[in-house]
Amino acid sequence: MSDIKICVFDWDGTLVDSEKHIVDSLTYAAEKLSLPSLGYDVKKDIIGLSMYKALETLYPDLSLSDVERMRVYYGEYFFSVPQDASCLFANVALSLSELKENGYKLAVATGKSRNGLDKALVSSGLKHFFDIERCADETRSKPDPLMLSEIAIYYGVGAHNMLMVGDTEFDLGMASNFGSPSLGVSYGVHEVSRLKQYKPLGIIDCISEIHRYLE
Repeated sequence: MSDIKICVFDWDGTLVDSEKHIVDSLTYAAEKLSLPSLGYDVKKDIIGLSMYKALETLYPDLSLSDVERMRVYYGEYFFSVPQDASCLFANVALSLSELKENGYKLAVATGKSRNGLDKALVSSGLKHFFDIERCADETRSKPDPLMLSEIAIYYGVGAHNMLMVGDTEFDLGMASNFGSPSLGVSYGVHEVSRLKQYKPLGIIDCISEIHRYLE
């Protein structure tokens, strides 16, 4: 894959093991609004979407004012526990460091809000690895390709020069919609069978395996 110059990473479920905390935060917010209880897997399934799109999927009849209230309650619970380095998946910091040393540029494309990502970048210790990040509240939610388009414009490269790495069909669908190659990770939110529908270059079991697809 000698054409790859930029590696774009999803955040939750790809770099950071945050699935349970996200689901717990959604549960807390729903309870605050006395909303119907939903199963763990139902709530897990929307991880990767923007908050608005996720809530629209989970509670399609929710009013705009209640969407805003739920976002506030979600943040209240979520930010009560910082995402520090202990939340990172195995070998994340080492692998990002090696990619930088080998001349690759690194970026983030996430369903998180800008406020949420900024806090997580600092608390996780990963901020210095990335040149640019795109968040769902400053562009369009995955799988719309706008995040990747804006990252490509920033670097002045084509879709074929960017590799998207993610754990959900939203990530790989975004890459497919933009025309970029992708890698799925097996340890995140969506099952491998769902990821394979988008014909990624491969499915990796650890972030350190990315190197063999770049050689």
